[in-house]
Amino acid sequence: MRTLIILFFCIIPFLGHAQRDVLVLQKRGMHVRAYTAGDELTFRTIYDQWFTGVIDDMRRDTIYISGQAFSYKEIDAIQRARKGSSLGKTMLLAGGGFVVISGVNGLLRKDAAKDWFTNSGYIIGGGLLAGGLLLTEMKSKYYHLGGKYKLLYLQIGKR
Repeated sequence: MRTLIILFFCIIPFLGHAQRDVLVLQKRGMHVRAYTAGDELTFRTIYDQWFTGVIDDMRRDTIYISGQAFSYKEIDAIQRARKGSSLGKTMLLAGGGFVVISGVNGLLRKDAAKDWFTNSGYIIGGGLLAGGLLLTEMKSKYYHLGGKYKLLYLQIGKR
């Protein structure tokens, strides 16, 4: 049993992974976002080219994205990763459902089409649809480096 425990502690260093280098985005000295290997990054270079991909590796001030190498000093702007807003989609679904249910209720009650909605019904349905559309289609944000924003490369280990 003792040899098994000793063997276990001898194998741990071979199975563990060390911390990798980190790319830090700062706004006036305050941390905004950190990027490491495995994170998705969309950026514009100083040559006015946009690149999107997953960071494969980071070594010696060089970032490897989808098989291409870039110096972190070549990055001019970073686009904030925008994922679809689940709240916006939920609001669109609720607003559409409210409109459909109100219409079906009006048909089942055999009301005139002008009586299907009240003023509050228009406000609720329109507000949910407009708010959901606004949240899902918000414009992407860009961090332009050089003024307020800085990009720092933190080398954790020596390679």
